[in-house]
Amino acid sequence: MSEPVDGTDVVEGLHLTVAAVAQRLGVAPATLRTWDRRYDLGPSEHVAGSHRRYSATDVARLETMQRLLQRGAGPAEAARLALAGLQGSSDALDMPGPPTATAGSVASKSVRGLSRAAMALDSADCTRIIEQSMVRCGTVSTWNNLVAPSLVEVGRLWDSNGGGIDVEHVLSESVLSVLVRRIAALDAPANDRSVLMACAPEEQHTLPLFALAAALAERRVGCRMLGARVPSESLISAVQRTGPGAVVLWSQSAHTAAQVDLARLTDMRRPVSVFLGGPGWEITPRPGTRLLGGLDEAVEAISAAVVF
Repeated sequence: MSEPVDGTDVVEGLHLTVAAVAQRLGVAPATLRTWDRRYDLGPSEHVAGSHRRYSATDVARLETMQRLLQRGAGPAEAARLALAGLQGSSDALDMPGPPTATAGSVASKSVRGLSRAAMALDSADCTRIIEQSMVRCGTVSTWNNLVAPSLVEVGRLWDSNGGGIDVEHVLSESVLSVLVRRIAALDAPANDRSVLMACAPEEQHTLPLFALAAALAERRVGCRMLGARVPSESLISAVQRTGPGAVVLWSQSAHTAAQVDLARLTDMRRPVSVFLGGPGWEITPRPGTRLLGGLDEAVEAISAAVVF
């Protein structure tokens, strides 16, 4: 049976087709199929004689996934949290804590504390909570289990009543300030050739790159940060001038990813490993490139590429 592609006449009770859900979320159907294949975030309902359909629970998970991605989480972390469920799940928010408390309860308390501080626009308290977690747990655990869930909670406020952008800015800036200090603390990198980090042209989501750079700094891997909205020509020029051991490109959308000249980047006279992060890369990687999953996976892959 063919599946509608325009999103019309596809709702049967609470059972939605790929096309209907894609229209609801504002993404391509191919994106939903990728999330299904890679992260098991697919439709769970089966209607006899037709394709599988998305239930209300399936759609809620996808909406959580999308909110996380929009606020800078990596796709693997976003999928893990969406599948586990942020509401009342200790597994989704598992963090190391003192022996007298369960890991889940410590994590939930930390997320609530950071969210409350952000809601109060208390940047000093936000910074303190994040720094304490960084010292106790490291960047990867703090990002996955504290920062990402808190950004989602703040995002829910924004989505529910149209407010909260000031809260999100306070939280994002607090996270960024802590990450920058963690990066600056590295004074003797183990890698001779640095890791060059940049966002795709027109891409403004830099927080995931700073999280990756901070996590790499903990492994004594040094990075050069170009930041947001880096034109392809500027990126190529920077690679030619600095001769990095690896390049990391972040893209939130297929639109910004399509503007990167990957062919020139991978055909450099001096070979460079190119890592692609973010949900925008809906492509089969060309030779010389690698798609990144979660933050922990990214740290391992990049460290192996530049530290010998």
